[in-house]
Amino acid sequence: MASPAVFLDRDGTMAKDVNYCRRPEDFELFLNTARAIKLLNEHGYKVIVVTNQSGIARGYFTEEILDKIHQKMLRELAKEGARVDGIYYCPHHPDDNCQCRKPKPKLVFQAVKEHDIALGHSFVVGDKPLDIQLGKAVGCRTVLISANIDDVEREPVPDFTAADLYQAAIWIIDQK
Repeated sequence: MASPAVFLDRDGTMAKDVNYCRRPEDFELFLNTARAIKLLNEHGYKVIVVTNQSGIARGYFTEEILDKIHQKMLRELAKEGARVDGIYYCPHHPDDNCQCRKPKPKLVFQAVKEHDIALGHSFVVGDKPLDIQLGKAVGCRTVLISANIDDVEREPVPDFTAADLYQAAIWIIDQK
């Protein structure tokens, strides 16, 4: 039987949005990220990271460096008992018109196939309108992360707006 999943954007949702994070030491998870992911894990959600990483195409860092950043992320989550089931990224420049750059759905569909995910019971969480566009395109409910909820431009309209990933996780669990 297919499982529900939560597709997470990385920068600005799980971790501080560092301009083209190009070194593992610059990568920093938000305070409640591991707690939120652990809660999702405990409630049967697969957690999948889907992130645009055009810094690779721009020559700011390599896929090897990105892998080191993601290994650091996984280690830090594991220290707090949280796990990510998959990481998918688009390495292309926005002008490349590839099929894997969010809000296009290729990476989500790849994850669905590889992890047996039920999209109709899944969520997309991110801090930008393109994350909400992605969620709507694949038939998932959506959560917009915004530190200043009152000033959010809500186009397209998310199903829920949360101050952080932990608040989003609590809302997601309440939707079962």
